[in-house]
Amino acid sequence: MRSYSFTLNGRQVTVQAPADMPLLWVLRDLLGVTGPKYGCGVGVCRACTSHLDGAEIQPCVVPVADCANRTVTTIEGLADGDGLHPVQQAWMDCDVAQCGFCQPGQIMAATALLKRTPRPTDADIDAIENICRCGTYARIREAIKKAAESGG
Repeated sequence: MRSYSFTLNGRQVTVQAPADMPLLWVLRDLLGVTGPKYGCGVGVCRACTSHLDGAEIQPCVVPVADCANRTVTTIEGLADGDGLHPVQQAWMDCDVAQCGFCQPGQIMAATALLKRTPRPTDADIDAIENICRCGTYARIREAIKKAAESGG
């Protein structure tokens, strides 16, 4: 096993892991970061959505070796101190969550979308394709639009 160092949610970390170990397992099992959820393991459900150097990724299919000397952000690193990120605040304001399982991935995907497309259309929002087991898609759309209005 090799050592891999990267910045995780603003702090430098080093882990020993096989090069092909999915980042999701490094985050959850080796570093104790549980926001990204395991859903499918093949990058389809997107419950694990996080950011790598600011771009949206599914860590269940990204090997840790690809993250060396880069920056990983999970839902735990999205807020700025005690203040919620505008997308997180919109989620609360719009009462999006039911079971909450998909919400970290949904929020991280929405944040990446708003970075790329500050004023998304319904089609832009639908294109993020994160699966919500509870079907709160109408509230997700409302929250993303609310976050866009507040500069999210």
